[in-house]
Amino acid sequence: MNIPGTIGRPAAHDPRRDPEMTIDASLAPAAAPRPRQEQNRTRKLQLIPEALARSHMERIQEAESQRLARRLAQARRMERKSFRLQRRAERASRRARRALAQVVMQ
Repeated sequence: MNIPGTIGRPAAHDPRRDPEMTIDASLAPAAAPRPRQEQNRTRKLQLIPEALARSHMERIQEAESQRLARRLAQARRMERKSFRLQRRAERASRRARRALAQVVMQ
């Protein structure tokens, strides 16, 4: 594609600089340049794949950040659970030692 600009930043159209936009009196009406609206429409149609790719990349980045946030939340939950289980195991160990000590002392 040989068209400057993108949908977000289209190139400026200045009839004095664009040779396609100048109207030559010697040309027949059938060979006159296309109307400006048709040119813009054609340019927009040609830039649709770029816009689709851009929005697709944005959605991919958003999905990746959501995945990362989910993983982080899951890791924090697992860490809290591990800490709770560790405390529970320590309490059980203390109870077992106490029960053993009571049995030995009798």
